[in-house]
Amino acid sequence: MDKAQQDALKKAAGIEAAQLIQDGMIAGLGTGSTVRFLVDELGRRVQEEGLKFTGVTTSRRTQEQAESYGITIVDVDDVDHIDVTIDGADEVDANFNGIKGGGAALLWEKIVATNSDRIVWIVDESKVVDTIGRFPLPVEVIPFGAGHVIKRFEAKGYKPVLRMDADGKEVRTDEQNFVVDLHLDRIDNPLELAHDLITTVGVVEHGLFLNMVDQVIVGDPNGPRTLTNPNKR
Repeated sequence: MDKAQQDALKKAAGIEAAQLIQDGMIAGLGTGSTVRFLVDELGRRVQEEGLKFTGVTTSRRTQEQAESYGITIVDVDDVDHIDVTIDGADEVDANFNGIKGGGAALLWEKIVATNSDRIVWIVDESKVVDTIGRFPLPVEVIPFGAGHVIKRFEAKGYKPVLRMDADGKEVRTDEQNFVVDLHLDRIDNPLELAHDLITTVGVVEHGLFLNMVDQVIVGDPNGPRTLTNPNKR
């Protein structure tokens, strides 16, 4: 699948998901290439259809995009609930376990998700897998002592790589933390791994989102299709 085809599937999923937002809602808006298409469509609805809703974003770049369309954005602590959060995912398996954080927004994404009544992911079909783990698992760590955390991960065989930008500098999250990507190939025991990571001193959050999502809208060549998590009904 080339980039143009992939973008077309992402756009279709984003447009489909935008219909979930109704007047008066508080909506969580995620981060990433697929979410950009979602926000574009929501911006069109705001400007052309008069849609009125309040957004809570998972990154500053999504906030800037949304506000450029006139969408009202507030801080997560300024709302008592979020009706629905729509976000992307880097991988999702048949058990509705996912990997997120390719855009280095995993901590904010998880905070918004855990305060949402409903979670919807939008992905193109390449993100739907049998077993998660081929996509490197992001882990957000504080800069102080990050080298020791990486050594600990190396000793456990997690194959950690500190994420760098195009200029050769450490990628920083919106909280100014580092991102360490674990090249695991497959994750057979995600719950066990999640516990090990979050109890490692220096780790702020990890990109395992396990059985959190309610629905996944998949961009498919035959049109968007929706997968519903039976454990979340």
